[in-house]
This record gives sequence, structure tokens and C-alpha cells, in this order.
Amino acid sequence: MAARVGPRTLELDEVRRFPNRPVRVNGTLHWDVLGLYGNVLDGLRSAPSGLASVGVDSWAVDYGLLDGNGALLGNPVHYRDPRTDGVMERIRAEVGDDLLYQVSGLQFLPFNTIYQLAADDLSRARTLLLIPDLLAYWLTGETGAERTNASTTGLLDVRTGAWSSGLLSRLGLPAGILPPLRDPGSPIGVLRPDVAAETGHPGLPVVAVGSHDTASAVAAVPATTDRFAYISCGTWSLVGVELDVPVLTEESRKANFTNEGGVDGTVRYLRNVMGLWLLQECLRAWGGPDLPALLAAAAHVPGLRSLIDAGDPEFLPPGGMPARIAAHCRRRGLPAPEGRAATVRCVLDSLALAHRAAIRQAAALSGRDVEVVHLVGGGSRNDLLCRLTADASGLPVVAGPVEATALGNVLAQARAHGAAGGLAESRALVAATQPLRRFAPSGDTDRWDEAAALLASPTR
Repeated sequence: MAARVGPRTLELDEVRRFPNRPVRVNGTLHWDVLGLYGNVLDGLRSAPSGLASVGVDSWAVDYGLLDGNGALLGNPVHYRDPRTDGVMERIRAEVGDDLLYQVSGLQFLPFNTIYQLAADDLSRARTLLLIPDLLAYWLTGETGAERTNASTTGLLDVRTGAWSSGLLSRLGLPAGILPPLRDPGSPIGVLRPDVAAETGHPGLPVVAVGSHDTASAVAAVPATTDRFAYISCGTWSLVGVELDVPVLTEESRKANFTNEGGVDGTVRYLRNVMGLWLLQECLRAWGGPDLPALLAAAAHVPGLRSLIDAGDPEFLPPGGMPARIAAHCRRRGLPAPEGRAATVRCVLDSLALAHRAAIRQAAALSGRDVEVVHLVGGGSRNDLLCRLTADASGLPVVAGPVEATALGNVLAQARAHGAAGGLAESRALVAATQPLRRFAPSGDTDRWDEAAALLASPTR
């Protein structure tokens, strides 16, 4: 994405879009990170001249390992690979939930970096780089770890913002493998001469941004008050509130809420919900049917009949999603959805219930009042999901911007150049320049209360 940022200007132009296809090799699911980097270079070649800087963000937790010569030790493993099966449970038993949560403040998820490392061969590794830091390293030759993404590893002390040497020692992980930390807005370096020659951008600076895509997305939430909840909705739904300090209470740990780093030292207090992955996998199983037509049909299916627990880890692996959804419903004594439109309605009703639960728990556990929900990212295009989320939560939903992550990324860069202000000013610029839509709740909360109670009952 190429952007123009000014006092009353915030514009994005898509320069290049490309698929991100995992590859299974000898039973292990990998990211094709070299293919991604090649597309990054193609994007830079297609970008306009005169760029002020470039910033890189991506998903969290996954990483590449470098040897002593700075060479990549194999393609990074995908967080959905089963190599971590049982590892989280072992580490939790050895170290203890209290210590893990008090240090990192993270939700217990089997793919967190800490558990991936425990399943990895580190014998030849000298440096760990999270995915956006790996791409920045190839662009500039400079190693480092941007703090918002580092906060998702389980190895960053959420109270001090530094790597936890005590936790590394307890786990037997080499402390030297973790690179120096850096903050959004700080310079990383300039394009290496060979990269500059290849892309046509000599001397182009690379600037650290909120390199966890959700950190950038939340920075671009067009909020006008601090009494908001956000849903960064794409493959995952990241649902929570923005705080100044982490919540590390026993209640928070038991509720499995996470404290991740945000721009300007904020805390993204949230829960990971499975998100539109459920719908994406259904579409893949069906051979890629027309989504708008399916959503239109789903809107006419009676709601809240077939429901699933959208946070159940059984939905984490790819493959066979419609059949797994049907089986999940039957195990709960609920009717399995009949047909594609009913399956889509089941997914969206269930996501709305998961959004409602996470919003209410985030507010209760943090003490933060919530008056409005900002739903950003690709899911903000889905009118039915936005409407159902408003009805389920009983709160107005402001949908958009769709490209919140890209906007948060470029705003961090613009601030580094003095072309944008702090979070409040940046958010006001987003609100003034980006198309937004508002969904009012229907006020019929009884049916949602009953559905939530039904979904909370034990599986039959």
C-alpha cells in the first residue's frame, strides 16, 4: 500500500496484492516466507518514487531463525502446525500458570512463540526474528524486535516491556537468541544497496511500526472517546479494550484474556476469537462460491438455531470445516445447519455471541466502561456480522475502516516524519477521512441471552 498523509489527508492506494499460501513439506506446515519477500520486492518496484519511508507489519507469534552468519535456518513453521500439540500443557505444568501469566500477561494459546520454541531445534540458531522483523532484516541488514509483536511471544515482561531473562532461564532457552527491542516510530535502517538497486529506491528508510497487525489496526480505530471496545476482524477476531496498564488478576487469567502491547505503550487487553477463519475454511471446502450471495441467503435463515463455541480449539486446524461445525452442533444437542446458507448463519451468529462475551468480560475485568464497538478490518465489510454483533452486544457498532492495519502502519511512519500527531490526533484523522458505517442494536437482547446461556451449558 502507498499512502499520502497530511493535516487533512489520509489516502491509501493498493500497489500490489498477492496470496499468502502455506506449504506442507514432509508433514510440516510452513510459511513460504521467501515467496512473501519476493512479493514485497515486487511491491516496492511498483511503488511510486519519492517515498518517505516503508514499514512492515504481519501476523504475530511466528518467527525465522538465523545462524551465526545471518542465514535463515529453514522456512518458518506455521502456527497452525501440530508440532506444539501438548507442549503448552507441559510448559504450564512445569512453570506454572501464575508465573507465566504474571510475566507475559498472555492468553494461553498453544501456538504462542514460547511453546513453538520449546518444540523447535535451536542448536544452530543464533537470532530469532519475528516475521515482520525478518522482512525488515532482509531489507536493511538490521536485526531487532518491535515491541508490540514481541509482546505476543510469551517472553516479554508485560510490566517492564523488556525480555524476561528469568523466564528464559527457567525454560532453558538461550537469552542471546532474542534481539534488541525497538518501538513503533523508531528508525530501523535504510534499504541495503542491493535491495535499493533492485527496487529503485536508493536510501529509502525503513521505520518500525506497530508490526503486529492488530497493534496497527487498533491505532487506526476512529474512536472519539476512551469508552470503546474494538474488534479487529479478519481471519481472527481480536476483541477487547485499550488500557494504560495490564490486568494481571487471577480472574483475568482464568478468563484467558491477553495483555498485548499497543502503540505508545498502551495495552491491548483482549481475547482471541477464532474469527472469519471459520467462514473462510467453509468457503474453501465448498470450492469458493459467491460470498455476497451466500451472505444474502444467510440473512434470511432463522437465527440462533445452530450454534458453535467459536473459541473451541478443535476449529484451529484447516480442513473439513462444514462437517466439523455440524458435528460440534450435534454434540451440543443442537440442530446441525442444513445447507450452506444455514452454515454461514451458524458461523456468524456464533461469532456475534463470542464478540458479545469478550466485550462484556473485557469491560468487567478491566473496569473500563464501553459505549461503542469499533469493528475494523476485512470483517467490517460483512453487514450481517456487523448487525448481529450490534444486536448481540446491545451496543452501537461503527464499521470501518477496512484497511485499518495499513492505516495504522502509515500513521506510525508519518509520526516519525512529523506529519501526524499522537493516537488521539491520528484517530481523529481516520474518522474525518475514512468511510464508516453505523449499526444500531435492535434492542431484542432476550434471545441473545438465551442463546449465550445455551452455548455455555455443558456439551451433551
